[in-house]
Amino acid sequence: MVEDDPEAALFAIHVLSKRGQFEVMHTPDPAVALRLAAAGGFDLVLTDVDMPGMSGLELLDALRRIAPTLPVAVLTGHAHLRTAALDRHADEFLTKPVRVAQLLATATALTGRATGQ
Repeated sequence: MVEDDPEAALFAIHVLSKRGQFEVMHTPDPAVALRLAAAGGFDLVLTDVDMPGMSGLELLDALRRIAPTLPVAVLTGHAHLRTAALDRHADEFLTKPVRVAQLLATATALTGRATGQ
């Protein structure tokens, strides 16, 4: 999970780890996330859009170059960015505030695709 807002990160981490039983790694820094994704071992990247240094859309572009099949879900409070995210091949677009059920369903579906289930 790439999210620079501590409250949003804590919410998503809690939902995904406690309710969804996912192992969640979090960083507020998109550059760190990119290095970790390049090393492999992830089933999903969930990223915010508005972050300092590199936007979530720029991160998405970089992820598509280094790990083209890694599922990426974009999460933002800016619904008007849906087309931009999907044009850049985001696997899913979620609008904040995201509902618990929607977050869990998205993570489950995208990780299932990544692991071939």
